[in-house]
Amino acid sequence: MSAAKTPTKQRGRPFKPGKSGNPSGRPFGSRNKASIAIEALLDGEAEALTRTCIDKALGGDMTALKLCMDRICAPRKDSPISFEVPQMESAADAVQVMAAVMTAVAGGNITPSEAHTLAGLIDTFRRTLETSDIEKRVTELEAVRR
Repeated sequence: MSAAKTPTKQRGRPFKPGKSGNPSGRPFGSRNKASIAIEALLDGEAEALTRTCIDKALGGDMTALKLCMDRICAPRKDSPISFEVPQMESAADAVQVMAAVMTAVAGGNITPSEAHTLAGLIDTFRRTLETSDIEKRVTELEAVRR
């Protein structure tokens, strides 16, 4: 009995780099068939489904209640904060700016989490100022060297 040779399954990458089986890709704006089917099933039923969810929430169903509350009170997003901040013109000025942030936290004008976010922004701006200063110094040194 001779064993018939079966073709080996291709392993690895079936296409050469930069060349796919569908070079055009998925058409822009095309939608998933499952999403379209679900929308077709739900079409016209939104009001009845919403009423059922509300009724269940009023009846004590905690999952339905959470769903309703998430729609009524969306999770809080960032909101603008306002307080006096000294101008930052050099990396050394970061000390005064951070002191202003700490004063705002101590005074209850901003929350500690807002201060943490601001501290990250201040640090990024400080590093930007330092990088700019270093670039300026290197340029001046190269000009003197020529």
